[in-house]
Amino acid sequence: MNEGATNRLRVRQVRSGTGFAGNQKATLAALGLGRIGKTRVHPDNPQIRGMLAKVTHLVTVEPAGDVAPGAGRPR
Repeated sequence: MNEGATNRLRVRQVRSGTGFAGNQKATLAALGLGRIGKTRVHPDNPQIRGMLAKVTHLVTVEPAGDVAPGAGRPR
């Protein structure tokens, strides 16, 4: 990995936010998710980790490696 580069997390939505609390839907939206199967890459920092802790039952998280932040599957 490049020196000085930050770790990144690949976040994929695997369950719908429908039927869950509004703050969880808002967290999904803040993470750039909203549809099942949508993937986003975020920096690994305490703010993102806290958001992921709120919606662990709706997403999967894995290390992203050397992918640009905000990147996901092409539309």
